[in-house]
Amino acid sequence: MRRLFDVAGALALAGTLTLSPAEAQPTGRPRVALVIGNAAYPSSPLSNPGNDAKAVGDVLKGLGFTVIEARDASKAQMEQAIAQTQDLLKAGGGVGMFYFAGHGLQLDWRNYLVPVDAKLGSARDVPRQTVDVQQVLDAFKAAGNAMSIIVLDACRDNPFGATGRGSGLAQMDAQWGTFLAFATAPGNLAEDGTTESGHSLYTQHLVLELKRPNARIEEVFKRVRLQVRQRTAGRQLPWESTTLEEEFYFDPKAKPVAMSESDRFKEVEVALTQEKADWDQIKASTRADDFYAYLRKYPDGLISEPAKFRLDQLEQAKAVPQPGAHGVVALPAGVARFMAGDEWVMEHTDSLAKETRRVTYRVTQADNDRVVINGGALVLDQMGSVLKNRFGTKDPGVLVAPADLAVGKRWRTAFTNTPAKGDKSTNFYEVRVLAFEEITVPAGTFKAFKVEFVGQARRPHGADVSLSHMTWIDPTTMFAIRNDILHRVDGRITEQSSGQLVSMKRVPRNR
Repeated sequence: MRRLFDVAGALALAGTLTLSPAEAQPTGRPRVALVIGNAAYPSSPLSNPGNDAKAVGDVLKGLGFTVIEARDASKAQMEQAIAQTQDLLKAGGGVGMFYFAGHGLQLDWRNYLVPVDAKLGSARDVPRQTVDVQQVLDAFKAAGNAMSIIVLDACRDNPFGATGRGSGLAQMDAQWGTFLAFATAPGNLAEDGTTESGHSLYTQHLVLELKRPNARIEEVFKRVRLQVRQRTAGRQLPWESTTLEEEFYFDPKAKPVAMSESDRFKEVEVALTQEKADWDQIKASTRADDFYAYLRKYPDGLISEPAKFRLDQLEQAKAVPQPGAHGVVALPAGVARFMAGDEWVMEHTDSLAKETRRVTYRVTQADNDRVVINGGALVLDQMGSVLKNRFGTKDPGVLVAPADLAVGKRWRTAFTNTPAKGDKSTNFYEVRVLAFEEITVPAGTFKAFKVEFVGQARRPHGADVSLSHMTWIDPTTMFAIRNDILHRVDGRITEQSSGQLVSMKRVPRNR
């Protein structure tokens, strides 16, 4: 395991710094990567960061990146390499990537990467003798990057106990145009791997996934996360935060396929049919391996979030949820979100009809699969996805709150709605988490994730419906405390409504 940095360590060996241009820089915007592997810490040496950095650097060169490499680097060498990377990107509009393997720690909600010459006798030494991750982000921002990718395969341990603010690296929200990837969840440990393998488990799978042709960046890291989770039996759970506004492929030959809205929706319908057929085969399974296999096949699929939640129910990850700087600890993944006896009141306002009503919802029955409310008037699954309401039955369900949340997270979801009378419709949403903010509803003030749903409903007869929802989700319960809805047909508003939480009573849980 990548362990605690020994604050009494002696001066480390001198590092190496090399610039390795790619053999064939692709046309278009430049790609520059800084890859650092620090292993030769005097009293806390690591086995694999040098090998990890070399493997990542080699694969990135093959993907058209100009690569700056540093091994066993001092603080001065790390800062020199950051400046050199910034210079290569300073024309602006490029893709900058930073990969670090070695020791890392947090202090007062900031993350620091440890050079091999650091002598850390107290918390005061940390800002002076280590490299703040924010320095890299600032350098990339100053260079005018169109996109920045930060990958930290660090030990995430804090040697200062109560002097800092918790063990491991602190949670970070990606700034605009940035993809952040961590080898394990905030406040938890990453494994260094074995001497025999020569690589950390995280980087071993990262290198394999970077070589996969035509994979989007989100798919790459979702597959890495899944493989690491499975190999460690949930002890290590990689984590990402992103604010990327465009698709990115590591494969320089891959390009997004432009298609009309109609063709895109047809593609969704075909995908939903295929994914749902596979989902129906395993959704009642009690074998975690079935869900691992499904998620490997559909890492970013239309039903991937329910598959992740089901996996969490069967094999709850051992990574311990940690509070962020906001002080909120999220409900652990896979924990039941509803129990018999739970009750809440919502205030529903219909802006078109100019009327407001309050409705009490009471869970009358709940198990791992189904949540029956008000005797069956509303049926959910344990994620809170709507399976049945007054408008019909939904298959596989209207996903409201995914398996987990982070600022910048994106996902897609789709379902068919079958009403008691009338046409069946196919509904599709693209979703992203916009922010983490305070919001006040009649039930009080909450710290919640603001989530944007943008989609379309298509019926065999009649015009398509444009769907727009803005939902605020409380991470401590994964409950939607407010939901604003706007539907349009041919530009005309057909529904404009809002639902807000008035009160909630929850049966006590044992987490």
